[in-house]
Amino acid sequence: MTQRELPYRATTQETCQWLDEQTGTPWSLVRLLESGLIPSVWLDYSPDYPELFAGGEAGFYAPVIFAGDTQRLIAGSDDVVISFTKDADKIALALKPPGICRPLYTLRFFRWDVEKLLKQLNKPVIVEADATPVQDDAPKESQLGISKEQVISAFAALVKIDLDKALTAATGLFGDEGARVKSSTKKAKSKIVWNPVTLALGLNDAYKVPMPYLKRAFNSHAFLREWRDNWEATLDLLGE
Repeated sequence: MTQRELPYRATTQETCQWLDEQTGTPWSLVRLLESGLIPSVWLDYSPDYPELFAGGEAGFYAPVIFAGDTQRLIAGSDDVVISFTKDADKIALALKPPGICRPLYTLRFFRWDVEKLLKQLNKPVIVEADATPVQDDAPKESQLGISKEQVISAFAALVKIDLDKALTAATGLFGDEGARVKSSTKKAKSKIVWNPVTLALGLNDAYKVPMPYLKRAFNSHAFLREWRDNWEATLDLLGE
């Protein structure tokens, strides 16, 4: 199978076969998910979940984005359960229990996501020459942390809780400061910022968000770019 033969919405088997041939290594659904690929499932209109269809009656591909739903698949589930997804307008939405169940064979992977993964796998490792670091004593506000809006943009889709509410709770997201930068808590609530590295580690520990999803968040959002080195250094220390 050549690159142009990968279907626009590929099955798990088609995706694995294509990556097998492109990389020379075996792929499986587990490896796809652990690499950060997000599968989708076609949903026909259902009156049981009208909120999913944003006021319309047309079906759409719903992404499997909740860590708990993904972990079921990694653990070897023979079906797909969607308990948290994005609606037809791409707004995150929790479904009433028990969620929507679909056969495993209905999973689809979008071609551009798979091709993007391949580019990342083929990206050469650049070893930079040693250089004397330039000391910059001027503090930068953006280096203190990221705003609540940025936290929600980067991480809300990865957890099933109301992240907006949890961020502003008196006990913080994980108790204590909940990844809030302490110095910012002395300012107005609108000025409070969060350390995204501490926050991401807490989401992994407390809410079982998979590391590949968190890694992709740091690679996908421009406002997290300056935190990437800190994040990757932390992962190295943790052996991730």
